[in-house]
Amino acid sequence: MALDAADAAIAALAGWSRQDEKWMQGSYRFSTFPAAIAFVDRVAEIAEAMNHHPFIAIDYKKVTLRLTTWHAGGLTELDLESARRYNEIYETSIPARG
Repeated sequence: MALDAADAAIAALAGWSRQDEKWMQGSYRFSTFPAAIAFVDRVAEIAEAMNHHPFIAIDYKKVTLRLTTWHAGGLTELDLESARRYNEIYETSIPARG
């Protein structure tokens, strides 16, 4: 994916940014640690279904996800679709956001 196209698509995703030519990152805040873990559980379900797994960092009530597509050598539509789905569950399925 061309970097200009990636930048435009990522800019439309709340909480996400491009880290370099190969990675994008999104962060989510929660009101409690259990809510953060519940979100990560949902991320895991989506990642398994898509067979596309993010790097996940859990810092108490903050979850950071990093995406890239290894076999493509950088960002693809698969990364963008994953980020869209993660944003959707954050907005609709997790009641204890912070």
